[in-house]
Amino acid sequence: MGATGLAADPAEYRARLREQDDAQIDAWAGELMRDSARRHGIIRVLTDVRKAARLDDRSLERVYAAGGGPPATLGRDADGRVMVPAVTLHCLVPGIRRETADGRDRLIEYLVENFEDLVYV
Repeated sequence: MGATGLAADPAEYRARLREQDDAQIDAWAGELMRDSARRHGIIRVLTDVRKAARLDDRSLERVYAAGGGPPATLGRDADGRVMVPAVTLHCLVPGIRRETADGRDRLIEYLVENFEDLVYV
């Protein structure tokens, strides 16, 4: 297991994230979404965000729109999975903040669950 500049392992990383201000959490979450989409693809990012933020398809759509994602750009792939353009993934961050009472915790969960990718990027 690698280490980030912030922590040596996921447990320490979670503790350190809790010390950060909201703007920093949001920036890191948005950057991780962008970087992970390059490495793994949008479907993987959406799957990871949905899991960490506990979002079903309908709530993902609501979060995306609430974060400024143009509703006309949300669609489904050939397998029926919700898709958004890579350039609008960052809209999920403010949407999670606006649409959930515990948005900060959900974004921290997303970051922690992707600790290994963070170490890589």
